[in-house]
Amino acid sequence: MFKRKVYNEILEWKNSINHKPLIIRGLRQIGKTTLAQEFGKNNYKSVILLDFRKEKTLHEIFEGDFDVDQIMFAITLRKKDVTIIPNDTLLIFDEIQDCPNARSSLKYFAKDGRYDIIATGSLLGIKNYKISKKPTRGIPVGFEEYLEMKPMDFEEFLWANNINSEVVDNVKKSINDLKQVQPFIHNEMLSLFNKYLCIGGMPEVVAKYIETNDFNQVRRVQKRILNDYEADFGTHLNDDNEIVVDNFAKAKILETFHSIPRQLAKKNQKFQYSCIAKNAKGREYKTSIEWLEDYGLISLCHNLSALELPLDSFAIGDTFKVYVNDTGLYIAMLDDDIPAEIINGNMGSGKGAIYENVIADALNKMNLKLYYFHKDSGLEIDFIHKYASKVSLIEVKAKSGRTKSAAYILDNYEKYGVDHLIKFTSNNIGFHKNTYTFPYYSVSFLFK
Repeated sequence: MFKRKVYNEILEWKNSINHKPLIIRGLRQIGKTTLAQEFGKNNYKSVILLDFRKEKTLHEIFEGDFDVDQIMFAITLRKKDVTIIPNDTLLIFDEIQDCPNARSSLKYFAKDGRYDIIATGSLLGIKNYKISKKPTRGIPVGFEEYLEMKPMDFEEFLWANNINSEVVDNVKKSINDLKQVQPFIHNEMLSLFNKYLCIGGMPEVVAKYIETNDFNQVRRVQKRILNDYEADFGTHLNDDNEIVVDNFAKAKILETFHSIPRQLAKKNQKFQYSCIAKNAKGREYKTSIEWLEDYGLISLCHNLSALELPLDSFAIGDTFKVYVNDTGLYIAMLDDDIPAEIINGNMGSGKGAIYENVIADALNKMNLKLYYFHKDSGLEIDFIHKYASKVSLIEVKAKSGRTKSAAYILDNYEKYGVDHLIKFTSNNIGFHKNTYTFPYYSVSFLFK
């Protein structure tokens, strides 16, 4: 198993007093269950996995009274090889959204306190993944804790590739001190970052790359993951707690998702429904965007009406850009020759969208909301972020220097109140005329 940052957050949960059952949410195939099992093996004498999607008969355990002793006894009847050790057993409720009553039981496990529970779910955030009309006991509000798990970030990718920790620490120190990274290390980090662009942070994809060093095999795994995700589109529970697909909703979600490369290829990257289909209307596709965002596959980057704090107060709800939450998967949606072009540094006009996506992806992995700034006059900044209690302009470019939009805003401080620009390029760290230049790879270390 790869080293993941969220592991320490789970450890903090376990060590906290009177902790409640923990729900880990996130995309399918990002390692939630594997992480929970590894954590259990390292921290408990007994680990019991209940997979509610694979073993549907387990649902019956939670149809009776929510008596913890009765539930644990029923588990031993179904799982012959398990051992129950009060106060040293971890229960893993996998794909808990498929068994609503199991989720309802978390309240009673929390009150009992003898057993820790980690529940995982890949569809928990989707509003349309409903609790059915079949009798259930509801969501145990106030008796759950949550963690959001995401694909591997660049630093985790470096760990997976056994990059010397001293090298990574050296890079972090250079970023913190605003001093140039040693040229040899800088070039090596750029090379690794370009590989990360093409591979992304899905654990299975990273493992395939490390095993084979073959981008063709990497891409096949990425395509299969995308197909698996698309199979989920439109999924919900029917009135009998059965997993079903709304084919009409699925078609709309597919159209919306497949339009993203076209959306990002436009000069004005604002999401436009006309890029999905001719004469498409927002009212037809709005729920599709919500579904993809709730599923965890995309992030919305909202335009701001003003460059003022708090940024969310000035977000324009119906004006946004869309980015894919794993750049490796985004590149897998593009032409097959794109990875080779990125690695060889031959990218043309499409480079901007790819590097913008990876910056958005990195910010999302740090649980930061995404904003940009666009005016009809042509004024546009790729991203806006609060950094050191100030509004920061962020641009993602191939070369150093300021764009006209950034220069105009910085030169009009009395109007906009912004005094610096953070620019991500392939260049080394530098500072000139209110512009901080950082290499692309530094984004994972900069906004901590």
